[in-house]
Amino acid sequence: MTDINQLENLVTQVRRDILRQVHKVNSGHPGGSLGCAEFFVALYNVLMEHDTNFNMDGKNEDLFFLSNGHISPVFYSVLARSGYFPVEELNTFRLLNSRLQGHPTTHEGLPGIRVASGSLGQGISVAIGAALAKKLNNDNKIVYTLCGDGELQEGQNWEAIMYAAGNKVDNLIVTIDYNGQQIDGATDTVLPLGNLTAKFESFGWEVLTIKEGNNLEAIIKYNERSQIKNRKRKTHLCVTPHCDGQWR
Repeated sequence: MTDINQLENLVTQVRRDILRQVHKVNSGHPGGSLGCAEFFVALYNVLMEHDTNFNMDGKNEDLFFLSNGHISPVFYSVLARSGYFPVEELNTFRLLNSRLQGHPTTHEGLPGIRVASGSLGQGISVAIGAALAKKLNNDNKIVYTLCGDGELQEGQNWEAIMYAAGNKVDNLIVTIDYNGQQIDGATDTVLPLGNLTAKFESFGWEVLTIKEGNNLEAIIKYNERSQIKNRKRKTHLCVTPHCDGQWR
């Protein structure tokens, strides 16, 4: 049974880690990281079946790919606190020769990192490739990916979204951090996204919307519902407004 109080305490610790990482080097993206703390804690402590004895093949375990790699501080914190590497290594964030660079990279060999994600708009495509590989290997585990809303302004995403539905990539759950903000301002000002739910549904996806994006119980409930539906062989999207106002 999930201990929500214990998870909430972990969320608080993860937020401390984020602020310490960014403040120490006066560099990084704290906003998106702070807003997604509950999602990452729920994902790695409740939702995913994963192995901290990391290998790139990821056979017989759920996989996660971070598309909006600039929120690396929250990713690094949760990986460390899940046992992938020592918590003390968080102190090396963005330092020369550190494995914890501003955007995650694979060549540094950091356990838990499966793809470099400095360039936005590629996470869904990568996740689709991993999901197809699992199908070929008769591996029934699920592939997860998290995207920012601003990066959905890039066309590659919509090719991938169309491909996934058209080819019945039904072992995939995509979550959108729908906070309405990107680096140049509000998404509605830079390039309005319109009705994302209607757009994804028109591409053949099923959409579940979490209205309380910083509520652990809501995140767990809707993602568990996605897992159940996923096992019935449907492609999924959770549109999730993770960011409460104070974290924007």
